Amino acid sequence: MAVPYKKLNKDDAALLMVDHQSGLISLVQDFTPDDFKNSVIALADIGKFFNLPTILTTSFDDGPNGPIVPELVERFPDAPFIHRPGQINAWDNEDFVKAVKATGRKQLLIAGVVTDVCVSFPTLSALEEGYDVFVVTDASGTFNVTVQQAAWARMSQAGAQLINWFAVACELQRDWRNDMEGLGALLSNHLPNYRNLMTSYFKVQDARKK
Repeated sequence: MAVPYKKLNKDDAALLMVDHQSGLISLVQDFTPDDFKNSVIALADIGKFFNLPTILTTSFDDGPNGPIVPELVERFPDAPFIHRPGQINAWDNEDFVKAVKATGRKQLLIAGVVTDVCVSFPTLSALEEGYDVFVVTDASGTFNVTVQQAAWARMSQAGAQLINWFAVACELQRDWRNDMEGLGALLSNHLPNYRNLMTSYFKVQDARKK
């Protein structure tokens, strides 16, 4: 059955970064380490660019899961940071759910490690409570592609939308005339080939000024 197209709305979206921890990231094998880190940081930069309410959370970070990657705290020093003492599903943590509800947003962008647990469990829980959930696929990682595909299928069948970070940026932007140069710079920082587009754009702009 066809599902109506629900566009991401920067005024109704919140970003949840779940368990991007140094120990857990070592388990990610469905993306290369460099590609995965780039995607995670790109998503964080998108959240910051569009001023999305952002929530950080970790699970058992004084154990083998390890601390959160520092780049996320650097980008969101004032964001709610929920240190879960043991709950595997972030939605089982009362403080995390309170922080989500406090945003007042109904669209949740979720990314995390690992996809089949730390992303899937809160995604399914949030869907059950009526949220629209967008799973950012390339900023979420797990053991292998087989596990990845099973997790994606489980979440999408439950109603989650699967989306990559570049599509998140473009759907939130809606129109290139909304700060083209700002978003272009962000994309160029994470997609080297995109810098070629921006170089062409600036040359055209310079030619028009002459």
